[in-house]
Amino acid sequence: MNGEAFGIPARQGHVLARLCKLAEAPPQSLVIEGGAASERLGAALFFAARLNCLQPAAPCGVCPACVQIRERVFLDLMLLDGMAGSIKVDDVREVRQKAGEPPRGDGYRAVILAEAQALSIEAANSLLKTLEDPRPKHCFMLLTPQRERLFPTLVSRSFVVTLAWPNPETPSLPAELGDEDPMEWAGALADFYRTGRGWFARTSAKGRMTRLLADHILLACARCLAEALSGRAASPLGRFLAGLSDPGAVRFFDVLLSECQEALVMQVNPSLVMEWLGVRMFGRCGGALAR
Repeated sequence: MNGEAFGIPARQGHVLARLCKLAEAPPQSLVIEGGAASERLGAALFFAARLNCLQPAAPCGVCPACVQIRERVFLDLMLLDGMAGSIKVDDVREVRQKAGEPPRGDGYRAVILAEAQALSIEAANSLLKTLEDPRPKHCFMLLTPQRERLFPTLVSRSFVVTLAWPNPETPSLPAELGDEDPMEWAGALADFYRTGRGWFARTSAKGRMTRLLADHILLACARCLAEALSGRAASPLGRFLAGLSDPGAVRFFDVLLSECQEALVMQVNPSLVMEWLGVRMFGRCGGALAR
């Protein structure tokens, strides 16, 4: 299995083996969750190559089909990238039209929706109609951090493969943050979730909360979430998330982080965004204590 050719680290080897097994009878729709965004896309390209490579040890990584898929110029590959913004209904309608035609080659047409949580409601409904109408020799791949970030009706019609969660890493901090420690802020957020006290005094302090600091607090929270999901929670917020009895609350926190990041992009006051981060999750978990 030439996962390296598609940028997939060795720690995802067990998932590649599962994808190769799936290729014997490919599902029409496949959700790939977990891992990092680059690993999810690599896994999808690997599966597309597995479906189209004609070599005995498919995917070989070096034949024309594998090379073209890796470079994203293969005629039977369609890629919609949610990282570039919302996936709109017109994008999916174009896919639906194409899916009404047979693949150009002897393999499968692979339709990859990277970061599919960016599907608009109209686009998701249009895609659902496509999945309800079987398309011979087509495979749709929906990539997302967690399946809960997709519309349930899409997940229910898909086979789900979960990549190993990324190892949390300590990011370098810009000098502009001064003495502010985003991980310390994340710890204060965990205290607020437990007690309901102290967070608003921080977020409302005049001149303290900047867009840059808010960005790095969200990154620190994402690191804590990765700790919780990987079973190696060391930070206060990671331990809090790992200790919640409701798994849905952890998924909710991930969606909340994404919404807060979008709000910052839309130039919402960073103090208000951080207050929202506190209130929404506190309301969900009700100040439940971590174990």
